[in-house]
Amino acid sequence: MTKYIVVAGGVISGVGKGVTSASIGKILQEYGYKVTAIKIDPYLNYDAGTMRPTEHGEVWVTDDGGEIDQDLGNYERFLQIHIPKRNNITSGQVYKTVIDKERKGEYLGKTVQFIPHIPQEIERRIKESAKGFDFAIIEIGGTIGDHENVPFLFAMKRLERELGKENMVYFLVSYFPIPGHMGEMKSKPTQQAIRMLSENGILPDFVICRARKPLDDIRKKKIELYGNISSSYVISEPDIDTIYRIPLDLEKENLGLKLLSEFRIKLKKQPDFKEWKKLVKRIAEPKHRVKIAMICKYADIGDFSLKDSYISVNESLLHAGASIDAGVDISWIDAKTLTDKQTTKEALKDFDGILVPGGFGSSGVEGKINAVQYAREHKVPYLGLCYGMQLAVVEYARNVAKLEGANTTENQKKTPHPVIDILPTQKAILEKSDYGGTMRLGAYAATLKKNSRVYKLYKESGRLEKDNEQFESLKHDKNNKFRLGKLVKEDTVLERHRHRYEVNPEFVEKMEQRGIIFSGHHIRDDDTKLMEFIELPDHPYFIATQAHPEFKSALGSPAPLFFGFVKAALQRKS
Repeated sequence: MTKYIVVAGGVISGVGKGVTSASIGKILQEYGYKVTAIKIDPYLNYDAGTMRPTEHGEVWVTDDGGEIDQDLGNYERFLQIHIPKRNNITSGQVYKTVIDKERKGEYLGKTVQFIPHIPQEIERRIKESAKGFDFAIIEIGGTIGDHENVPFLFAMKRLERELGKENMVYFLVSYFPIPGHMGEMKSKPTQQAIRMLSENGILPDFVICRARKPLDDIRKKKIELYGNISSSYVISEPDIDTIYRIPLDLEKENLGLKLLSEFRIKLKKQPDFKEWKKLVKRIAEPKHRVKIAMICKYADIGDFSLKDSYISVNESLLHAGASIDAGVDISWIDAKTLTDKQTTKEALKDFDGILVPGGFGSSGVEGKINAVQYAREHKVPYLGLCYGMQLAVVEYARNVAKLEGANTTENQKKTPHPVIDILPTQKAILEKSDYGGTMRLGAYAATLKKNSRVYKLYKESGRLEKDNEQFESLKHDKNNKFRLGKLVKEDTVLERHRHRYEVNPEFVEKMEQRGIIFSGHHIRDDDTKLMEFIELPDHPYFIATQAHPEFKSALGSPAPLFFGFVKAALQRKS
């Protein structure tokens, strides 16, 4: 039987429930158990696809095309598993399903009510997501006391009654503030969070104590007395230098063994964090450092929002750096400030690598193109992601292929050379106002050119899909088989996508004649050929992809293109 771990938050949002959930999962994996994670978002949006990254943070994309909360990114990065979109449950999804069932008469004329039908639907979704796993970790978004959390807490209590308390454990992740005028850590907000949680019939089995400093025994004793929780189950989780240290810190307090004790089970194997510790040490104390310029659209919104907007790119650079013992210092450059060659040179001359991430819209586009040109002409390692590839194609078309005025039709409908465009099959869908149908979302296969640098990077990292279990499963999945396209060969890779515009096939041959290499492509079932990778053969490192490889990077298993990029940046610095 699957055992469930529920993680809720107290005092403030953003306290670290996601990385705590991921860390608990990592520990259980090391103990030999099969673990998955589920994120509950109480908002009424159906998913995160329509949310601005400046407001909600990065939109995480799953293999099966889900646009969901960035916490699933932490789950995948820690657990190194592919989590499907069904593992993100929103209030919008739940209410829509219940109403759709009512409209179809599936409730057989019964009165449809908040209780029991909404909690029942939540419970059904959780069980479906947890099927086949030893442990399912359920993170409930927001904080205890939020009105929108009530149906989810009610559903957790229903699940507990059905399965028995021996199969449910509750964590409260709560913040302990240290007011500046007092200099003393205060436990009262957490005591109130425990009280509010108890009003839903739930008492936490563990309290994870987030604070600037480690929790002392006096505060632990206060929580023990107030919440009827053993002080040994009050776990300190202070601020640290990297989130990847959290599983190690939790294990110092024997969290894993205490958790198994609550479930009355034993570990399946002895945990081995040796490699994880080595990588964490490299993050904290790297032998080398490189400076990367990330050319951004959202650079005027403040550092905190920037980190959330590009979190997977940031983490992928960190993973790549850890693999070669190099710290990566990221500077976010506002693309709108790169107005000409001179300003671009002044802004970028001191960097070891230049990266243009994904994005939408015309804001700062010419600045990004100027950055691409600078990287190409000055032999600075360059990595382009999604929009970063499209704009690299535009720059090459203008300045090397001499297609004057070349552009993407996303920004210039009447460009004389639409090297990036919405393809005819997509335009037909757009005419019906079915905008979602024109997006390429989720994992798609790309066949690589054998002698390309991209092929070499994927082969050396073991990411070619010929022996990949996920690749094999797609062949037999009628709902997702289209993701493989027509070319299914051993030199194929799977990467995730989130975009609408493509390289225009009409310009591929002309640009190849001028030296650019399209080193990977996808062929749809309608024979449309979609360009997936580009590279320049006479450049130290100039690679771009239509995909988002940052969504399949993890500590100890960096995304191949990021690994090659950071390695080239280090070589340039050396």
